[in-house]
Amino acid sequence: MPREDKFFDMFEAHAAKSLAAAQSLAAVFANTKTIAQNCAAVMKTEDEADHIAAQVNEGLRKSFITPFDRGDIGKLINDMDDAVDQMNKTAKTILLYEVKSFEPNMKIIADEAVQMTKLLGEVLPLLRNLGPNAVKLHQLCKQMMVIEGESDLQHENGLKALMKGRAKNNPMAFIIGQELFGHLEKVADKLEDVARTIDGIVIEHV
Repeated sequence: MPREDKFFDMFEAHAAKSLAAAQSLAAVFANTKTIAQNCAAVMKTEDEADHIAAQVNEGLRKSFITPFDRGDIGKLINDMDDAVDQMNKTAKTILLYEVKSFEPNMKIIADEAVQMTKLLGEVLPLLRNLGPNAVKLHQLCKQMMVIEGESDLQHENGLKALMKGRAKNNPMAFIIGQELFGHLEKVADKLEDVARTIDGIVIEHV
């Protein structure tokens, strides 16, 4: 019986939404004149990604044969969706507190999220043929994990700079900045979770 390869199409479609959301989020930090528009773009894309994730989960309930383990498929799409959800939370936080200026390290983390989603876009097509692509998959996933480690460092350095800078005499600025840094770092964390899930699938099936 033929496998349900439609899952690969949906993974790749979701990855495209992840990249679009990450690019819109990075644009928020790059251009403070278009914050509202770019935040709106993040939220719209997140909604579209949710629909794709729902289709994958619905497909799992209806498909008799899947490309690999059902649990792995469900975990992968949910991890991917969690990353876009976190981008959405970041955008909502910016709008909630009406943030108009950002710390330099915030832009760096947002740009690193774009790098990670670009790598994800390279990874997912390779899942269609796990065996021959195993080495390349592992290399790309490792690159995503390395970038997440760099985001951790930017998070720590950014908080230190914030505390010593404009938030030194403004506790509210530190509270808001800390929350925003936290959301951004969770974006990187969630994307690392995706990389680890994919790496685990490769190890299990090759």
